[in-house]
Amino acid sequence: MQARGREPDLGGDRIERSATTRTSNWDTALIWFMRVTALVWLAKSIWSWAAILDAWPHGRPFEGEPFGRQAAIVYFAVIDATAAIGLWLTSAWGGVIWLLAVTSSVTLALLTPLLLPMPVALIGAQISIVLIYFLLSWSAAREVR
Repeated sequence: MQARGREPDLGGDRIERSATTRTSNWDTALIWFMRVTALVWLAKSIWSWAAILDAWPHGRPFEGEPFGRQAAIVYFAVIDATAAIGLWLTSAWGGVIWLLAVTSSVTLALLTPLLLPMPVALIGAQISIVLIYFLLSWSAAREVR
């Protein structure tokens, strides 16, 4: 049994971390940013699931929504949860799914505001979060070099 926090012993050789595998300040900032963003997107997913399950006390029943809106709610319930998991794990696929979710959300809000009503401030916030993500990713990649 292996003690917590120790490197695995592979054939008697202890694994040493090289200078290139250490996390930088920008890497740490990017990881924290991804984790906080994951929590926000998980909350968005839970909000959508609550709408599907009619958990809001004075909300409109899900069955009463137009079919296109129902499809959008289900889509975002699934993709936001998937993106949140991927972001929390700080995986590359999580970032891609999250960017797909944000792009879908902003595109639907701008092109079909009746299908997915969203205040302009929320659209701007989502775009700002994406720009911060790209800035942190770029800074982390530059620092490694």
